[in-house]
Amino acid sequence: MENWDEVRTAYHVARAGTVSGAAEALGVHHATVIRHIDALEARLGVKLFQRHARGYTPTEAGEDLLRVGRATDDQFSQLAGRIKGRGSDVSGELVVTALPGVTPRLAVVLSAFQEVHPGVIIRLLASDRVFRLEYGEAHVAIRARMDAPEEPDNVVQRLATTEMALFGSRTYCARYGQPKDGKDLEGHRFVSTENSASRAPYAVWLREQVPPEAIVFRTDDFRAQEQAVLAGAGLGFLPAEDVRDNPDLIEVLPPRDKWRGPLWLVTHMDLHRTAKVQALVQFLKEHVR
Repeated sequence: MENWDEVRTAYHVARAGTVSGAAEALGVHHATVIRHIDALEARLGVKLFQRHARGYTPTEAGEDLLRVGRATDDQFSQLAGRIKGRGSDVSGELVVTALPGVTPRLAVVLSAFQEVHPGVIIRLLASDRVFRLEYGEAHVAIRARMDAPEEPDNVVQRLATTEMALFGSRTYCARYGQPKDGKDLEGHRFVSTENSASRAPYAVWLREQVPPEAIVFRTDDFRAQEQAVLAGAGLGFLPAEDVRDNPDLIEVLPPRDKWRGPLWLVTHMDLHRTAKVQALVQFLKEHVR
């Protein structure tokens, strides 16, 4: 294609659906957008958009261009992510992603890393979403799952193990009593994940030990699970290290090997050997337990 600017403009029109939306995304005047679309359609000899009062709708040819434009835009994002991480010094932005349940402990370790490398700017993204490292969305990911992540072109290392224990609030235990062991759970209420097919070891154990109707509070937000246990909604599994010192919680059943949850350290192969990523990876492996 002789003029990439015209293709890029058409891609943004297809994405936004309006000339004004594309102009805002590109930082140009709306007249420039219209001129690019007209010139590209004339060069290709085909209509890329149906014009109407609400904006621009891609034709079949326009949909083809949208797919190519999206793939090209993704490739440029991936390239930008790789370039950002190629510095030889340990400085600049470092984006780390982890599940919300992991981030409180992780924040402490990242703050210690920043003391050693004050030129680093940390961005810690707490989310259940799996960020795409190959597109430069993050430099390092901490993922919690039973099996090692298997995305191609990623470097995966075992980082740590989360010790899980069954906790209840003091108000709950005063009202319903405190189980003496894993066989003394009848009549109790439980807080657990919304995912009824979760492969987390403690979730599997709980499903095997109690009927579904005993799990009276379900949520996919791990922080909400902790708050529900604290509020007395039921007994629930929580990371022992994080909550053991909380005076409002009672450790009903201590950690067991079968309840452990592995944490994985994931980086993309294109950024894995850069100075700042290597520094963070080594620091995490030395300080995360």
